[in-house]
Order: sequence, then C-alpha cells, then structure tokens
Amino acid sequence: MQFNDDEEPPPTTKPAPARPSRLVRLSKYHSSEAPLAPNVQEVMLELKCVSSATYRAPLDLVAVVDVSGSMEGDKLKQAQEALIFIIRKLTDIDRLCIVAFEYTATVHRPLRRVTEAARTELEAVVRGLKANDGTSIKAGLQAGLSVVAQRRFTAGRAANIMLMSDGQDTIPVDDPGNVPVHTFGFGDDHYAHVLEAIANKSLGGVYNYVSDTTDPTNLSQTFSQILAGLVTIIPQDLELTVTAFLGEAAIKDVHTGAYKPIPAGDGSSSVTVKFGALYSSEVRRVIVELALGDRIASPSYHANVAQVQYRFTFQGQKVASDPVVITMNRSRRAPDPADESTKPPPVQAELVRLKHVGSIKAAKEKADQNNMVEAWNILAEALNKLAEAAKKLVDPMFDMLRKELLKMLELFKTWDTYQKRGKAFATSAISSHDHQRIAARGDAEEIRIFSTPRMDIYLEQAKHPGKVIKSADDDALEELEREPELEVPATPPAEKWRTLSVVLRLLTAVLSLLAFSIMASARTSGWAGNRYGRYEAYRLGAAMTCKFSFYFTFLMKSLKILNRGGG
Repeated sequence: MQFNDDEEPPPTTKPAPARPSRLVRLSKYHSSEAPLAPNVQEVMLELKCVSSATYRAPLDLVAVVDVSGSMEGDKLKQAQEALIFIIRKLTDIDRLCIVAFEYTATVHRPLRRVTEAARTELEAVVRGLKANDGTSIKAGLQAGLSVVAQRRFTAGRAANIMLMSDGQDTIPVDDPGNVPVHTFGFGDDHYAHVLEAIANKSLGGVYNYVSDTTDPTNLSQTFSQILAGLVTIIPQDLELTVTAFLGEAAIKDVHTGAYKPIPAGDGSSSVTVKFGALYSSEVRRVIVELALGDRIASPSYHANVAQVQYRFTFQGQKVASDPVVITMNRSRRAPDPADESTKPPPVQAELVRLKHVGSIKAAKEKADQNNMVEAWNILAEALNKLAEAAKKLVDPMFDMLRKELLKMLELFKTWDTYQKRGKAFATSAISSHDHQRIAARGDAEEIRIFSTPRMDIYLEQAKHPGKVIKSADDDALEELEREPELEVPATPPAEKWRTLSVVLRLLTAVLSLLAFSIMASARTSGWAGNRYGRYEAYRLGAAMTCKFSFYFTFLMKSLKILNRGGG
C-alpha cells in the first residue's frame, strides 16, 4: 500500500540558538587520581538535555491501536479516551495518523497536521472505532512503519510509533530500525515478551505494562507519559564517542543498557553509543571502564586517558560538541580504585542502579523457569543490598528502587501471580532501566524513575478527563512563566552589533585624544625646567595610546567571535 500522501507541514519559524551544542550538557564523574600500577578506572559520562522545550522538534506520530474482539467494551472506551488526550495535546506543527488493527490493519486518514479542523475529524475517527475478531500485531506494526517510511516531508521531524495491544500474537514482527516504537500491553493476558521485543528492537522505544484496574484513566495516564516526552524532543540522533589515548589507557567495557556500544572500525580504542532522541530534562548515563597501563617505573604525572565528544541533529542540521579530555593524576599515593568509597557519589549511585537491574533480570530468569523460591530470594537479597547502600549514600532514586523491589517481591510469591502480573511488571522495569526512560509498571503513578517535569504535569492532567485539555503549546508557555528562558544564547541582531561597534570606535577616539592632550601639555606645562619630568609625561601619553588601541582591537575581535556564535 502507498502512504506517500502525508500533509505538508508548516515552515519552521523559530530561529535556532547561537550555540546549539549547548542544548545538551556533558558531565563527567571519575576519580581525580589513579595509581601508577595497572588498574581499572570507572568513568561515568552524563548527557542531559536542557529543561526547556522551546526548541522542540515537530512530531510525526503514528498511533497503532488494537481493535480486536477482546478490546470490546471498557477497554476500547479507555483506548478512545487515551487517543483523544493525544489529539488535544498535539499542535499544528505536529502530524498524526491513526492505525487500527485486528486481523488486518486500517489506516484512518493520511498523516496530517493537527489543526483545529483536523482535531474534530480525528476525534470522530476515534469515536467510530469498533471491535472486531482477530489480532495481528504484525499487520498493525507493518502499516505504521510504512506510514513513517513513505513520508515525503521528513527534515527535522521526529517520527515515533505508539502501539497498544491486549492480545497474544506470537507471529514474528519486522525490525523497526531507527523508528522508536513505544509499546503498551493492556490488561493481564497480553504477551509481554512480544511487545517488549518490538520496543527493544527500535531505537529508544520502551515497553509499558498497563494492568486491568478500576481506574478508567489508567491507559490515558500511561499514554500521557510517553506523549510528554515526544512533544519535548530536542536533539535527535544523539550519539556519544569515547576514545582512549593509546599507550595510556584502553576501553575495557562500556555499560550502556539497551544502547549497544559500536567499536570503531579503524583499529583505534574508540566506541560510539547511539541514543536516538532525547526529551527535555532527560538524562543518559554511561559507565566506561578504562584499563590504565603500567607506569610503576614513572614518577607522578598528569595523564590524559580518554577523549569524549557528542553529536546530534537539530532542526535537520548536524551539531558536534568540542572534544572533552578526561585527565587523572597518576601517583603512588592514589587510592585503590577497587575501594567503592573512593568513587564520586554519582558513580556509586549509578553502580547501585546497575546492580539492581541485574538482580531483576536474574530473578525474572529464575521465575520463567518456575523456580519462584530462588527468584524471590534474589529480590530479597537485592533489597538488603540496597538498604546497605542507602546507609552510605544519599540519593533520591533509592526510594524508587526500594518501591520497585517491594512490589516485585509481592508479585513473585507464586507462579500464578507471576504469570498474571509479575512477568509484565519485571519486563517493563527492565525495559525502563535499560533505556533510562520512563515506563509504566502496571500504572504510571507509583514508580516514576526517569520522569521529567512535563511528564509529571501530564500525569495530573490525564487523571481528570472532564477538564479542558491544554495543548502542548500552552504547556510550553506555562513552563516559560515558571522558569527562565532557555539558557542558550540567541544570535543578536546585526544592527545591535553595528551600533556597539560605532560606540566603541568613538570611545577609542576620545580616549586617544585625551592621551595626545597629555603629551602636548607635557611640553608646555610647568615642567619646562625639568627634562626628566617632560619625558615621563610623554611616555605616559604614549603608553595610554597603545593601551587604548590594544583594548579596541581586542574588543572588536571578541565581538566578531561572539557574532559568529560557534556551536
């Protein structure tokens, strides 16, 4: 089928910041000292998106919804309300396409702008959805991927798919590639492993578990969390490259979760991690293990061990940061890197989280084998270790990790509770941690690791479907009122630079005249009988002239650099 009938989006009117590389901030955490003997150092690299959605990318969203027979009744009503929440949030820079599937998939309307007129039509489509027999997730996903792949207008736009199903389709599905697919398993009878596999194959997609509850807004709340991210995407195609300095260090391992490190093909000790898009206020953390060479025969010295650089696309343009060098002082008095207490607190906290995820994976593996006792014991031991870590380190994330383990201990008590809810809970927890992105574990409210401020706002809004739903533009305006404007400097108008340049020239001329007047007064003043005094005044005037000329040259050079505003 052909889907190259997407509606042309409006032109981009918002100017780009002068230094777009500042839309993402890089922080590095590591020990400042390292022994001269061979050792392994853990370096945590953190990429954080700015907290303002001022420069967010326009969204192309394809909502793929299961309308099989099992969705009839309350489930379909909840799905309709969740879709209407999305329709009312999107703006005229965004485009939306709705795909409904049972045995086959139906694409309702082309990918089109969400204008006021389009909202009315889209809501009518949603209200008209009917449940039918059969479930083919493959058909729904293929249709959604085709809509994205055949778009005519793609520059600078963020394409995403949201796929919801309550079914048990086991047919293998296509690889989504670089299109993020966020999946939603609705109810307690869906195949979590199928939907998780779809999300995990995509770049940045997560699996969400939406349990059967008495709350009719549960699905809307879960949809709202992913939507809150999608309407605040700023950098796209984000990637981080770490290069060890040969002869000084080598990359031993890179801990990135679902984002697999890609070794360089040129033989260098370099790896690149691709993250895809980043939401406003979102963070990605990577721990790199650097194996430092033997320098035991050397005196203490300052070592450059690795270089870090990140790149992304913004408004269709490629952006690269300046390279950042990781340095350590190598000496005989450096602490043992195996001592956890010597590591910076952010590194310690991230290592605790990674061990926590490892315990969940190990427990799930045992539970899948119906070894519930051993699975439960793994979780109990993880809870004890977390309590020990909390005694030594203060981190607000630990409370969420504790809640997560307590809930899993409850759901892992028996094989029946595990099959009904525990498996889906653990699967969504792993998906969330591996992608460092929020995902619902039955509901969207209890465990909110990796949430952003916009997600918190949308969660509250989704709880009250009877109230007026504000658009994403309205939400952005309210954010600007609460917080200062994005701290990325905009390029000043050329007229202001010209005015400032003229003022500086006039000021320099006045100061130069003042200097010459001092020189002249030295030859006609009361110093006439003092040759040495005349020379000092003349030298003072000459020095002032040179000094003012230097200041003028320096200021003009600085203005030219600022005016270029490099990224």
